[in-house]
Amino acid sequence: MSQHQKGFTLIEMMVTLTIMATLAAAALPAVGKYTTRQKEQELTLALQQIRDALDAYHKLALAGRVAKTADELGYPKELSALSKGVVDITSANKKMIYLLRHIPRDPFCDCGGRSNEETWKLRSSTSQPDNFDGGRDVYDIRSSSTLSGSNGIPYAQW
Repeated sequence: MSQHQKGFTLIEMMVTLTIMATLAAAALPAVGKYTTRQKEQELTLALQQIRDALDAYHKLALAGRVAKTADELGYPKELSALSKGVVDITSANKKMIYLLRHIPRDPFCDCGGRSNEETWKLRSSTSQPDNFDGGRDVYDIRSSSTLSGSNGIPYAQW
């Protein structure tokens, strides 16, 4: 070898690239799990926020602050009412009550052009516990995904 040699040999470059490729291949599953866990946290938070807002709407209806008829149980007719706002009927100037800034999107819904509200499956207060085909009001929600979580439980049962 001469003393004026600069750079790496082809063998050194190939060994380095092989080591880098091996490290990258080992890291890919960890990145995938991180992404899934992040989406699972988003799902958990979205379900909690929407369910809390549904409960708050129900309490407002039972307290007489939100209009409801005698045959209604006090749940919103549509999910968007939580973010569009409802009139406080006890307010002299018909002040609006907003329970959510926006309806979160189901992070596991593979449903392209749907609105955030349309990414969820809805259950009515008069529906059977496992029937999320909608109805006259919104009592509960669940993910529309058919996938299972990292805990083995389908997202639709969270």
